Formats: sequence, structure tokens, C-alpha cells
Amino acid sequence: MNDAREVEVVVVGAGQAGLSSAYHLRRAGYEPGRGFVVLDHSPAAGGAWQFRWPSLTYGKVHGMHALPGMELTDADPARPSSAVVGEYFAAYERRFDLRVRRPVDVRAVREGSGGRLLVATSVGAWRARALINATGTWDRPFWPRCPGQETFRGRQLHTAQYSGPEEFAGLRVVVVGGGASGTQHLLEIAPVAAATTWVTRRPPVFREGPFDENAGRAAVALVDERVRQGLPPTSVVSVTGLPLNEAVRQGLADGVLDRRPMFDRITPDGVEWGDGRHVDADVILWATGFRAALGHLAPLGLREPGGGIRVHGTRVVADPRVHLVGYDPSASTVGANRAGRAAVRDIGRLPASPPTAAA
Repeated sequence: MNDAREVEVVVVGAGQAGLSSAYHLRRAGYEPGRGFVVLDHSPAAGGAWQFRWPSLTYGKVHGMHALPGMELTDADPARPSSAVVGEYFAAYERRFDLRVRRPVDVRAVREGSGGRLLVATSVGAWRARALINATGTWDRPFWPRCPGQETFRGRQLHTAQYSGPEEFAGLRVVVVGGGASGTQHLLEIAPVAAATTWVTRRPPVFREGPFDENAGRAAVALVDERVRQGLPPTSVVSVTGLPLNEAVRQGLADGVLDRRPMFDRITPDGVEWGDGRHVDADVILWATGFRAALGHLAPLGLREPGGGIRVHGTRVVADPRVHLVGYDPSASTVGANRAGRAAVRDIGRLPASPPTAAA
């Protein structure tokens, strides 16, 4: 594309990881324009937070860490997290003059001329010395396949489509998934539903007491080892366990969080196990997580035989011009901040021109 705009770094995504990266680019001397550009496909500031269900208030959010250089203060815990975080991200973009372009869909990243990457988008193309990918996972909800799934006469939906407990009033609901979303959905739905059933592939592990820095480092190291081997990342929650807060304690006491093993098949009117047990259901809610949204990177051929992209720190081993932030342990908000700083530091070491100020 001869009309592609020249830039030193393209940042794809303006969630926590993307904004952190942009902040550190500015601190390193890059300026919006010729120095870097942030492309975001969402309609407004807030990353994936803007799509969270209204009943997920800010007070229910686990471990929201502030962006670098600007604290989130005086947030009303009763307000929807989508509104609180959306306003915070918008204010952050203005304060540091990050000039996020939206809505922009990044369609493909491929090899360009002169050793640069060519980033093709819905509004034109950019040629860049490096790319920081911060697309997260919200756009790729994971739907497990199960025998009989297509025969179910009720409704099936994913966490990404969940809008609150009201739509489940008087219904029999099966919630599938052992992460934080699954437990939050159950605790909200149970008081209004006719019945709820909780199903997980593995027994849930609840964590008592504070989750200190040493435990956090150990958990992150387990996830990090997977991506070093070229395997798809797993969630940090899968190795840390679920926090045993008061709401969860009450749910356990009331029997709402009485977990059953994964069913073997779905029937037209419910779910069934191999031993013949059956639960009638009107709704199956899949709280089964998300996968990294990396389809636009396919032309670069970065995936390893194990199915993942091998990463050292944030740098893709197969192409050091590409950095993944918010992909592995950095999917947490505090991890995203650190990953943005690390990516910018490594990009500064690439053998190419120094940061270029905007004209």
C-alpha cells in the first residue's frame, strides 16, 4: 500500500494494556502522529469494561488496578463498573493526549517494505517499525462443544451476552464455568430464578486470606511458563483460586454454589450425565471464558505447533517487532501496566530509527 502512513509504533487496542503502552511510549519520547498511533475498534473509551453487564457494579470488581500516572479516586462502588471505568479511561486519554483513533478495525498485519510491518485497517494502512498488540479477549468468547447442543430447545448464551439477572426470573438456569464470572452470575441469578445448577469441569478452589505479592508472583510464573513454551495461555484465576468473600461464603452456605461435575450431553430440555442423572433447564449460561483476539496477526505466521504464540516477556519470539500485552499473565490490570512498560523498553532496543516527533 503506497498510501500507507508512516509511524514508529502502532498500538492495537485501547483497554488497560493499550493505554498503559501509550503512556509509556509518551514517556519514552514518542509523540502521537509520527511517533505512535493507538487504534481501537470499540465505539468509546473503556476497553472491554464498557460492555460489562450493568449489575456488575464497581464495588463487585476484583482487583481493578489504576493506570500508570493517574489514580482512580472517589469512585462510587454502587455505580456500574462500565460507567466508572469508561469515564476513567476517557479522562486518562485526555490527560496524556493519547489521541486514540476509534472506531478502527485492524484487519491484518503483514510484512511490509523496508523491514516494516504493514497494518491494514478499516480506515487505511500504517507502516510501523513495531506493533504492540493489546486486543484482549472480549471479542472471542469461548463456547465449548457438547453432544446434543444443537437440540436444546431453551436459550443458550455466553457471559459476553449477559445483561443482568432480571431476564432469568422464574427460569431454570444451568451455569457452566468455575471462574469469577460464573460465581457472580450464580449469586445474582439464584434469588430470581426458579432453580439454578452450577457445573464446572474441575472442582473450584476457593482462596482464603489475603493474596500477597509472593503468591501473585508464583501464580503469574505458572501462566508465563505456558507462553514461553508456545502453548495458549491459561487464566491467572485458574492457578490462584477464587476469593472467598462474604457473598461467596453465603452462596456456599445457601447451596447456590453447590458444584456438579461437567455433564456429558445436552438434551432438548436440559443436561444429562453419563450415570443417567438429568437436570431440566430453560437456559444454559456459558461462563466459559474467552480466547485471545489475534486473528489479524495470522499473516505473520506467529503460532507455534502447540497452538499458542511463544512470548518472552512481551516480545514474540518469532518476530521481535511484535509485542503482546494483556496476552498471558499481563491479562490482569496490574500485569498490563507492567507489560506496557516492558514492551516500550524492548521496542527502544530495536535496530531502527529513534523516536520521531510529530510534524
